[in-house]
Amino acid sequence: MELKSIAKEIRSLTLECVASLGVGHIGGALSITDLLAVLYYGEMNIDPGNPDMENRDRLVVSKGHAGPAVYAALAHKGYFPKEELLTLNKLGTKLPSHCDMNLTTGIDMTTGSLGQGFSCAVGMAVGSKIKKDGAYIFTVIGDGESQEGQVWEAAMLANQRNLDNLIAFTDSNKLQIDGTTDEVNSLSNLAGRWTSFGWNTQEIDGHDIDEIISAIKNAKTTKGKPNMIIMNTVKGRGVSFIEAAKAGNHSMNLSQDDLVRALGELV
Repeated sequence: MELKSIAKEIRSLTLECVASLGVGHIGGALSITDLLAVLYYGEMNIDPGNPDMENRDRLVVSKGHAGPAVYAALAHKGYFPKEELLTLNKLGTKLPSHCDMNLTTGIDMTTGSLGQGFSCAVGMAVGSKIKKDGAYIFTVIGDGESQEGQVWEAAMLANQRNLDNLIAFTDSNKLQIDGTTDEVNSLSNLAGRWTSFGWNTQEIDGHDIDEIISAIKNAKTTKGKPNMIIMNTVKGRGVSFIEAAKAGNHSMNLSQDDLVRALGELV
């Protein structure tokens, strides 16, 4: 199956996951589904049948509120039954609102406190270098999350340690919970900022499968520097009324009627 079709299916499962609860973090989940399709089906050395494989590549979604999309990708890949997606954030669930490695099979790091997941990814890349296990550490941060000082402390260390096994993505959808990133705390010339911190930096269309693949290929051939791929995305990608909610789709209601409408729009 081609990656574009897989991304659509991950979007569908993400919508079903959130609609099962009736409310959830849908905007920033839908904006990274194209990336998740590429990572889980094209790039990462992983095995759903052996989720704790020692030398596996790892994914840390530091913007942990995108958990529903990660859960959808994991279920689609076969880490657990798709039916479990309908238990999102309910009593006794293994799928909490934010990613939790102690509950969910396939989650490599507990995240949600902004900036902390990114720091953990840097530490994991250091550990992988020490062990010489050949693993890549992938991590995703939000553009609003990039306002956290902890992100830049970790960025300095990653450059100092020459962590070329670290491939990071910024989900640059230009929105955060309180409005646009420009209104809250501007991230102008974000690519220039990462370059100045010594990172191999690329900027792409985060919904273009081919551009994502090409950027990862470039990152994997870059030696001596950590990698940042800034993805220009649309929060709520693929569903008109969710996109139109803008910052309001950080967490929003999604009824069963909304679900039917949303699924009908996906292409």
